[in-house]
Amino acid sequence: MSLLAVFSVVLCALAAVVSAFPIVINETVLDKRVTHTGRGTYYEVGRGACGYNDVDSDAIVAISHDIYGDGGNCNQWMQITNPSTGKVQYGKTRDECMGCNATAIDMSPSLFQSLGVPLSQGVQTVEWHFMSKDWSP
Repeated sequence: MSLLAVFSVVLCALAAVVSAFPIVINETVLDKRVTHTGRGTYYEVGRGACGYNDVDSDAIVAISHDIYGDGGNCNQWMQITNPSTGKVQYGKTRDECMGCNATAIDMSPSLFQSLGVPLSQGVQTVEWHFMSKDWSP
């Protein structure tokens, strides 16, 4: 057998072996992003269910007790959009809202206002979704 034929067989065998193994380029797992539309309200923050003391000027969010569960979303950022103004802000999940349904969120006063609605209005429609666990603004 000629040297070229042997080289071709070895190269083909090597290609077959290498293609049988998966190539990991990035081990980041992408979470399915679900955008919720619900009621956005505000509350006076303090020590939240996640165990942190926050102040009203922090971008803080309380999520529904239906989603809060064991606190797995604590410190996870979410993107919040006011569809009527188009304003987008980010808030950090630090509390549980016992009076909120699954798509509703309760925000710190500063976060609520930053979406273009005065506190006197008290309620706004928001669209929101969690960012990936390792994301931060």
